[in-house]
Amino acid sequence: MSFTAKDVMGLRQKTGLGMMDCKKALTETSGDPVAAEEWLREKKKGKMDTRTERTTGEGKICIASKECCAVIVEVRTETDFTARNENFVEAVENIAELALETGADGEITANDAITKLVDDLRITTGENANYSRGFKYSGGKFGDYIHHDGKRACLLQFEGDMEAATVKGICQHIVFHDPMGISADDVPADKIEQIRADAIKEAKDAGKNEEIAEKMSEGKVRKHLQEHTLLAQKYVLDESTTIQALLGEGTTITAFTRYTLGS
Repeated sequence: MSFTAKDVMGLRQKTGLGMMDCKKALTETSGDPVAAEEWLREKKKGKMDTRTERTTGEGKICIASKECCAVIVEVRTETDFTARNENFVEAVENIAELALETGADGEITANDAITKLVDDLRITTGENANYSRGFKYSGGKFGDYIHHDGKRACLLQFEGDMEAATVKGICQHIVFHDPMGISADDVPADKIEQIRADAIKEAKDAGKNEEIAEKMSEGKVRKHLQEHTLLAQKYVLDESTTIQALLGEGTTITAFTRYTLGS
């Protein structure tokens, strides 16, 4: 099977590889574009695999949703230049769409289709890339916010009715205030005990007796929970109110996931 310059260009556009690589692939596969793409994948795989030890300190977070479910995913690469490239961004968006089709809620494990897209990124960018993590929710309603740099984001699940601007504002709040949970009930008991123990030690170091130290620690715990649980926090866009006050009657926040790239 022969091939033309148009065929070479088509393969280049599809794979992102150089013209000479694409021409050689078509030559080796008698002009079959499907076989040529697979040939390139196999030939480049050796080089691609040598990159997997390289640090991936950049990347992008993406959120996708449909009526019944929503996902948040993080894909990492080596440089900010690549992370901002439109082809990388499109690939991460495609990975998020694939994640929507995964099964159970909760942590999302990369399937074969997601892995293939990540492998394609390694081949076409010349950098290490990896699917870092993902999370899926089903049921209820969803809101989200992704910071302009694509490195911080929040996916929110709620029940009831809220205006779109309020939902987005709460997601922005979560991104910038990083609450420990929705309410005090969501904070692990060992975390509360650690806060209490630290407060008691601080009080005793200041010369307070056991009884006073205990009372002071309870106040410290209450204050910490008010400052670090979502519903009790002052709203980032209007500190005269709290997140709880933004919610109308019958509206509840059921869950949220907040990602910061690499942490």
